[in-house]
Amino acid sequence: MADLRLQLRRRVLAHEKSGPIEWRIQREPRTVSAARSAMLLCDVWDRHWCRGAEQRLDRLLPRIDEVTRAARAAGMLVVHAPSETMPFYAETPARRRALEAPPVALPELQPHDDPPLPIDDSDGGCDTRGDRFHTPWTRQHPAIGIDQERDVISDNGDEIYNVYRQYGIATVFITGVHVNMCVLRRSFAIKALVQRGIDVVLVRDLTDAMYNPASQPYVSHDEGTRLVVAYIEAFWCPTVASDELLAAVRLATGGAG
Repeated sequence: MADLRLQLRRRVLAHEKSGPIEWRIQREPRTVSAARSAMLLCDVWDRHWCRGAEQRLDRLLPRIDEVTRAARAAGMLVVHAPSETMPFYAETPARRRALEAPPVALPELQPHDDPPLPIDDSDGGCDTRGDRFHTPWTRQHPAIGIDQERDVISDNGDEIYNVYRQYGIATVFITGVHVNMCVLRRSFAIKALVQRGIDVVLVRDLTDAMYNPASQPYVSHDEGTRLVVAYIEAFWCPTVASDELLAAVRLATGGAG
């Protein structure tokens, strides 16, 4: 099976003998086994209550699908996690695969520093006028292909952890929305993975924030997303760009995917 050679990105505090202390980008060479890696798609829903969020996701969908197909072709497990939509998938093989994974004891969440986010999303984070919260999602967005013979569908952290242990997964790449909410906080997402000792990598350009520029720190939406990604790199896990991940897959597989 393929080994993926990557340059992951973190943020570290630089301590110089003179001058100010500052956060700097640090590159971390890493080789991971595709066969022991998973690609998790977090809440890539068919609909959203915020028009701005829908529009930004629409622009990401072709690339998310491309990266997902390449990851699968390289031998990675693909986990689709569209929360609150499991009835849609109740009779599918990919859903049954999650339900039938042998149960294992779930590790306790280990303590971890959890500083406040650099953005204020207390208003829900929607940047389009007049939108009000409701739950219109019914499934994962149909623009993302699901391989019913190989993929897994679940929105439950316990089920997904069982699958990881069954398949010997050591590293989870995560994409989807939203980076300051579900991608961080779901039972199967970054915080839970890190606190249970699973190596996790955010695909930083295939995510988006729920952030309203009318809220602190009063920056553009794109800058708000960038700030959250930098926060994750500093306090939770490294990130990789989708073009770097695709290049690593193609190099490892001789261009497949």
